Amino acid sequence: MTTSTRFAAATVQELAEKGRKIVTVKNMEYGIFLVNGNYYAWRNVCPHAAAPICEGTVCGTRLPSLVYEYEYGRDQEIVRCPWHGWEFDLITGQHLVNGSVKLRGCKVEVEGDQLYLQFA
Repeated sequence: MTTSTRFAAATVQELAEKGRKIVTVKNMEYGIFLVNGNYYAWRNVCPHAAAPICEGTVCGTRLPSLVYEYEYGRDQEIVRCPWHGWEFDLITGQHLVNGSVKLRGCKVEVEGDQLYLQFA
């Protein structure tokens, strides 16, 4: 039997205002992000060099396109590491170039105006 634990971490209003919030739960920092109306939580540790990834710029990225064409997209769905520029998908946690590298995260539950981090 698996037990899970959840922790109150933020309010819907806090995320609506700023788009993200960094919280400490279980002695670990997590960044909670509002992306396209959904909530995602990632540990604030870049897998490359342990940088505070959740403090990085939230942006978009260049989409696959023809040579000499540069198409920008996925605005506000990408976080860029503040130390070395590694980019991660805020929805999946995947590194944009190396599919074997991924952020660690946890589930976000919404109950009323409260956001909870859910740990299995």
